[in-house]
Amino acid sequence: MTTTPNAIGRLPWERMFAGHVADDSGDVITAILKQAGGDGTIAFSGGFPHPATFPKDALAESFTRILQDPASLQYGPTAGLPGLRDWFAGWLADHDGLRPAEDELMITSGGMEGLGLVVKCLVDPGDRVVVEAPTFMGALVSFQRASARTDTVPVDSDGLDVDALERLLTGPGTPPKLIYTIPDHQNPTGVSLSTERRHALVALARRHDLLIVEDVAYRELGFGDVRSPSLWSLAPDVVAQVGTFSKTFTPGMRIGWISAPAELVGQLVRAKQNTDQCSSGLGQLLLEDYGRSGRFDQGILASRAFYRARNRIMTDALAEHLPEGVRFTRADGGFFTWLTAPDTVDPDAFREAARAAGVSYVPGAAFYPDQRGEHELRLSYSRVDDATIPEGVRRLASALASADRR
Repeated sequence: MTTTPNAIGRLPWERMFAGHVADDSGDVITAILKQAGGDGTIAFSGGFPHPATFPKDALAESFTRILQDPASLQYGPTAGLPGLRDWFAGWLADHDGLRPAEDELMITSGGMEGLGLVVKCLVDPGDRVVVEAPTFMGALVSFQRASARTDTVPVDSDGLDVDALERLLTGPGTPPKLIYTIPDHQNPTGVSLSTERRHALVALARRHDLLIVEDVAYRELGFGDVRSPSLWSLAPDVVAQVGTFSKTFTPGMRIGWISAPAELVGQLVRAKQNTDQCSSGLGQLLLEDYGRSGRFDQGILASRAFYRARNRIMTDALAEHLPEGVRFTRADGGFFTWLTAPDTVDPDAFREAARAAGVSYVPGAAFYPDQRGEHELRLSYSRVDDATIPEGVRRLASALASADRR
């Protein structure tokens, strides 16, 4: 005998969802990010790496050999496979001048899991956290779902305003537990934290018992020859570095890392046991093989050149086509540039004009916890073809001009 579901109605989902679940305002952003250009839209919205940078030949070469390793298809240690952790600890020593101890490094399923584990282990409802304004929208959602109180510190051409952070830390109220920062080629602005401010930030963190959560998703994709020290290498006692291999290997493998004090890593490993238990063994073995072959560093050099050229095309097009009064950042690495339009531009009219023109972007409000930023927007040049970028900027500039109320 077959039965049918109760036809009386539906569950009262509005009452059943937890209080930290995001409201419907995120639907607009989700819709924009889904625009991949298949309908003729030029999508400056999604911050995805370009498939041309993926090491497909190296993966094909390694795949059959790696499958012979029993660890490739089996559960693995929650902290990550020993071989990958050993190789990457050495890589950090070579490139950042500091090797994490065995109990100071763990492998995660991408950078977002790493950030989520940090929030899960450290942030209780009502705790204060500090973020840059603007900052990565995924971090804002993580803090929102932990019911944290999110304070902001502005960003300028030299990155996080450390003086403003100091004023916040010495102000009234319960001290914040942590500050989340993207010091290298920030998402969404593309700017980097100056070396002077890096030293000032870690000194401030030590003075105020503040944990710095350093997101280094774009650190290896700098366009110049100057490489500032990572915050973790300057102060491993007060920094949790959250990283991802999505931009330097492949996003599909979902591999990242956390390097942090052993006390914190121990808690993060225990928390991971209750999320995905362990990251993909197959992906970890492929990454280790790729890294030990020397092709990881070669791939980073190629990716830097690839995105440097694309950034130059974007910057030149913005300088040529944007209406007077529109400002934009000149990124020194990564995937993004940040536009600020005059207050005379009607944001609703601009959004409709851009949609009609067939060009997408991410509105600035997505990068602030208080929904400010209505005259700002993020553009990503990472996955748009070279020949298409100028046309997309021209369409965007036309939409901006048509939405100006002057």
